[in-house]
Amino acid sequence: MQIRPEAAGFIPSRLQHIDRLVQTRYLDSGRLPGALTLIQRRGEIAHLSTLGFRDVERREKVQEDTIFRIYSMTKPITSVAFMMLVEDGLVALEDPVHRYIPQWRDLGVYEGGFIGTFRTRRPQRPMLIVDLLRHTSGLTYGFQQRTNVDAAYRRLRLDDFAGTTLDGMIDTLAGLPLEFSPGTTWNYSVATDVLGYLVGKLSGQPFEQFLRTRILDPLGMHDTDFHVPAAKLSRLSTCYAVTPEGGMHLQDDARASRYAKPPQLVSGGGGLVSTAGDYLRFCRMLLAGGTLDGVRILSPKTIELMTSNHLPDGKELPDLSVSLFSEAAYAGVGFGLGFSVTLDPARTLLPGTAGDYSWGGLASTYFWIDPREEMIVIFMTQLMPSTTYPLRRELRTAIYSAFA
Repeated sequence: MQIRPEAAGFIPSRLQHIDRLVQTRYLDSGRLPGALTLIQRRGEIAHLSTLGFRDVERREKVQEDTIFRIYSMTKPITSVAFMMLVEDGLVALEDPVHRYIPQWRDLGVYEGGFIGTFRTRRPQRPMLIVDLLRHTSGLTYGFQQRTNVDAAYRRLRLDDFAGTTLDGMIDTLAGLPLEFSPGTTWNYSVATDVLGYLVGKLSGQPFEQFLRTRILDPLGMHDTDFHVPAAKLSRLSTCYAVTPEGGMHLQDDARASRYAKPPQLVSGGGGLVSTAGDYLRFCRMLLAGGTLDGVRILSPKTIELMTSNHLPDGKELPDLSVSLFSEAAYAGVGFGLGFSVTLDPARTLLPGTAGDYSWGGLASTYFWIDPREEMIVIFMTQLMPSTTYPLRRELRTAIYSAFA
């Protein structure tokens, strides 16, 4: 890639602060294994750096084509896939979910008890498709560790996506209560995995096949998949988890990774691996209003709809969220159909633009798109959980501070 910071409207010397920040604060201190930072603005690559290691123990350096577990950065791709079916007229955002998942028709809202003895009440209204896209469905994640409902998710292993299939997960959820009445509260959840199930059911083909034929191959995202084939395993990064002392320990060794074979449950909420180059192509499609290199994925109006705030009454995430974990949950930010959306930069206490949208992944990956500035930023690393350090906020400050 040709790097042209001036053409992209940046001061090169100030862009260098990004790498100094990552290197000195996070890599030299042993807080992160390695990192890749990619910035595109006005159609030009302004910055591309690879620092540190994709595998610390083997001293293998991060490369431009390193493959990363992107976890919840899968969610925007799944959301785009679902909105393609909305454009095809196969489903509408206001449809009740039980129209397509009949066994969910009588889902109740938690009132008390434990797994096997749950007491429920009727919801104020049925769960709608839009609730799945904006995380107001009443579903949850087991790792939230907040309620007896998410405890049931943990006991039934609904978060680790092992030992079951998408169909099996849907059937299991039919026997559990909702945490709240749909549309009343925001809670990060398995809702996007449910969208993946619906993509498969409505399209008549496996979810992973739909992604491959309708999004990944048309966009040229050939390194993005739910597993890493043998020929590419040497490019897969090792994943680490934070220790209580602030260091790292091995979480998933690239040489013995579960990503070396196709998963039993294909997770639309967090199952993809990808490269920065591949994810850039996805982001370029979004920034261009749904098209890339002559391939139309979605219409500009659908992208506009997805990147508007859909939280009830125009509220911000902190006003509506009960979630103990989220990839973004601070003042001035709302949520669209698959992305967080900046509503008021002043309330975020960060430089930015009203209307920029973003999301991240459990292993601290992150991206955002600023349509007004014609800018895409992608940050890749592999440390769990993503809430460990304020790096995303620091990156925003550093990058906007480098504007000419």
